[in-house]
Amino acid sequence: MTNRTKHTIDATDQAVGRVATQAAVLLRGKNKATFVPYLDEGDTVEIVNASKVKFTGNKLVQKDYFHHTQHPGGLKQISMKKVFEKDPAEVMKKAVMGMLPKNKLRSHMMKRLIVKA
Repeated sequence: MTNRTKHTIDATDQAVGRVATQAAVLLRGKNKATFVPYLDEGDTVEIVNASKVKFTGNKLVQKDYFHHTQHPGGLKQISMKKVFEKDPAEVMKKAVMGMLPKNKLRSHMMKRLIVKA
């Protein structure tokens, strides 16, 4: 059993990517001396004030999220601005998820991420 600690990151006036990088490192456990890539020994991360995050450049207007329905012509897109207005925590979750490894451990790591607007 791994010893997990809880980390709190304040996202006020910080760029989305900077906060997501800190969270991904802590969730993965890369800050520990016992890090091995095939084990999930990361900590619990809580991100607060996700609605006060800062966007650099024109990302809020220009960036789009895509998903496919697996039907012909089923490519769907939604702008980051619409997602952020509906739920600011979702933008942060998507950023962190993209920085974690794309394997079976990712879902376990994402369960330990808590984002509060």
